Amino acid sequence: MARARAARRLATAALFGGGGLGVLGGGAVGLLKLQAGRARRQIGVTDERPPSPDGVYGAELPGESLRFVMLGDSAAVGYGMTRAEDTPPALVGAGLSQIAGRPVEVTSRAVVGAVSADLAGQIELALPAMPQVAAIVIGANDVTHGKNVSGAVAALGEAVETLREHGCEVVVGTCPDLGTVRPLAQPLRLLARRISRRLAAAQMITVVEAGGRAVSLSDLLQRDFWTAPTELFGEDRFHPSATGYASMVAAMLPSVAVAAGVWDEDEESAAFPEGVALPVSFAAAEAVDTAGTEVSRTEVGGAERGPRGRWAALRVVRR
Repeated sequence: MARARAARRLATAALFGGGGLGVLGGGAVGLLKLQAGRARRQIGVTDERPPSPDGVYGAELPGESLRFVMLGDSAAVGYGMTRAEDTPPALVGAGLSQIAGRPVEVTSRAVVGAVSADLAGQIELALPAMPQVAAIVIGANDVTHGKNVSGAVAALGEAVETLREHGCEVVVGTCPDLGTVRPLAQPLRLLARRISRRLAAAQMITVVEAGGRAVSLSDLLQRDFWTAPTELFGEDRFHPSATGYASMVAAMLPSVAVAAGVWDEDEESAAFPEGVALPVSFAAAEAVDTAGTEVSRTEVGGAERGPRGRWAALRVVRR
């Protein structure tokens, strides 16, 4: 349970303003930044962005539109796509409209290169649309840019709290496992893997504490993207391909539908024993190793918390 303890310490520092907690020492962080800079130059950057995915999906369906917003970084934007319909916001909008049987109004405020601290600005731009459910994908740039990890977790927690205060349900796709990105040289790849997986576990804890749902994307990249890089990565070998984005959305969409209240409960399947609850830190550590696992709040005997913190439930929804 070492990972659970590490995740709990990191999330606790973020939640209660702890300072000085870091996954890496200064020399390692310096090396990470140096090699990350080289990798970014190798990967390259373009000013081209996908066409805006904003609009109504399933407009021909009856009923009032469900308002959905996408927030986060390039993975949320759909960097590298040339058609709006191939981007994650559009894929969620199209899929959610079919599940709900009603139109879905999509607004994307995600930004290429965003870090967790940028979420506050994105939310400010998104709130006028009065979203009912939001999806966030964030964390990769916090790792590759050498940002303070506890600060990144705190910023994400504040973002979830803000959205919940405005009546918006939230689903967060956690930081992917960056150890599968081939342009990252060793030891950067090993360090990136370690940090990104710890960040993902800490994100889960904080998201659940703030009232959101967290879906593990770590193992999705580690397993599928490593074994099929030419299919799931784009030309830059860093950002996903159209198939890769679709795989990410497939992992998150059922949880978005559950959060929006439009998922048929009979369609659920449990990868973990039904009715079993874990302390949120242990649930997060378990979920990091199972792609698409959702971690959300639950109660035990009518109590939200136990001796080891908030109770959490794990589940994998049938996709």
